[in-house]
Amino acid sequence: MQTRPLGSTGLQVSRLGLGLMTWGGVTDEHEAREQLIAFTGAGGTLLDTAHIYGQGASEEMLGGLLGDVVARDDVVIATKAGFGFQRGSRRYDTSRGHLLRCLDTSLRRLGVDHVDLWQLHVWSNSTPLEETLAALDHAVSTGRATYVGVSNYAGWQTAQAATWQRAVPGRTPIASTQVEYSLLNRAVEDEIVPAAAALGVGLLPYSPLARGVLTGKYRTGTPSDSRGASDMSSFVEPYLDERAGQIVEAVARAADGLGWTPLEVALAWVRDRPGVTAPIVGARTAAQLRSVLDVEGRTLPAEIVDALDDVSAH
Repeated sequence: MQTRPLGSTGLQVSRLGLGLMTWGGVTDEHEAREQLIAFTGAGGTLLDTAHIYGQGASEEMLGGLLGDVVARDDVVIATKAGFGFQRGSRRYDTSRGHLLRCLDTSLRRLGVDHVDLWQLHVWSNSTPLEETLAALDHAVSTGRATYVGVSNYAGWQTAQAATWQRAVPGRTPIASTQVEYSLLNRAVEDEIVPAAAALGVGLLPYSPLARGVLTGKYRTGTPSDSRGASDMSSFVEPYLDERAGQIVEAVARAADGLGWTPLEVALAWVRDRPGVTAPIVGARTAAQLRSVLDVEGRTLPAEIVDALDDVSAH
């Protein structure tokens, strides 16, 4: 798998990242092992998890596989902190103390002395930004993280954080921003993409297949084994409207003409957008992941890209 630099840093990562949100939930230890074998066997290096995923099981499962399936130094471990649940309610806490406690817990679960990329999972108005960013600096200066990034930040928030870190020598630059980005959700192109480009921040798109809708699985209804038919149906519903249907049909037509799958068309489109370092792809099973990894040898013809740009313009 080809690699790309993460923003303007020297860190090289695979141009697809493996998201571990399902690990410890719908993905058990056997499937997690098989996913890691398939991903690293294809040359993938970027592994993205979070303090909250699987209530900690995601990080623990990855930690149990490091040194067995793959050497620690052969992968780029990314995790996040700042978002969780307390007494059943969402909790956003980006205070210095909370963030560093989460990081120490993540390191213990992973069984490592540092992560390669530590990301702020959310923006929070409850803590001054300078305090939040100071936690990133401290994590790097103490050797617990090598690079830092943000996630789910708006354009102005991305610009503010990145500019603050560049303002004084010795602060740790923001290397990346993780944002939702797909043919069905191009809102990031308005402000986040230009802000990231101007400040040397790499884009890590999540949900590049629009929560599975761009695979075409919902074209004729809702499969019984899909998230759309589960208690996560509200997660998928925003992408099942008429406009989304038109884009999905355009993707399907492009796939038919190329002899590809709709998944490959949609993923190749977002992977090669300006500023993108690596889409984060997730799967419940190793078989699903292998179908995703087939996109590595695919590059969309320019005329197909133009057509998809037109039909999905927002």
